[in-house]
Amino acid sequence: MNSMNPPCYTVAMDLGVCQLRNFSISFLSSLLSAESSPVQLDNSSSGASVVAIDNKIEQAMDLVKSHLMYAVREEVEVLKEQIKELIERNSQLEQENTLLKTLASPEQMAQFQAQVQTGSPPAAPTAATPGPPSNATLAQPPSHSSGPSA
Repeated sequence: MNSMNPPCYTVAMDLGVCQLRNFSISFLSSLLSAESSPVQLDNSSSGASVVAIDNKIEQAMDLVKSHLMYAVREEVEVLKEQIKELIERNSQLEQENTLLKTLASPEQMAQFQAQVQTGSPPAAPTAATPGPPSNATLAQPPSHSSGPSA
């Protein structure tokens, strides 16, 4: 059966559809195999057997459709939640960006703008200041940054 089916992928939606398709194919096969014996034995009512098979196929396809719609709705809910989380994260990052812009000195902003225009990576921060300097860091007198005291 695997040689006739395309490969299943690890993406949630593809995996769900693939599992659903495999389930539906096996379900449909079991329905048809259950109907095939009476059809072969009863040639006098072949018209009724064809209608019965058509009804079973229609029921199976309705089942496949309902399972597929359920899988799609479930995936849509997951994607909506991911979009909500991404919007919240984007908002946090925008607030952080605004805060960093207000705390940055004009020299740092000019350096950043130059880096953005040239496309070069941002300069690595020094060991003394791992992040953007705050107003308290800028206001420190030089005597505090001298070597170790004994």
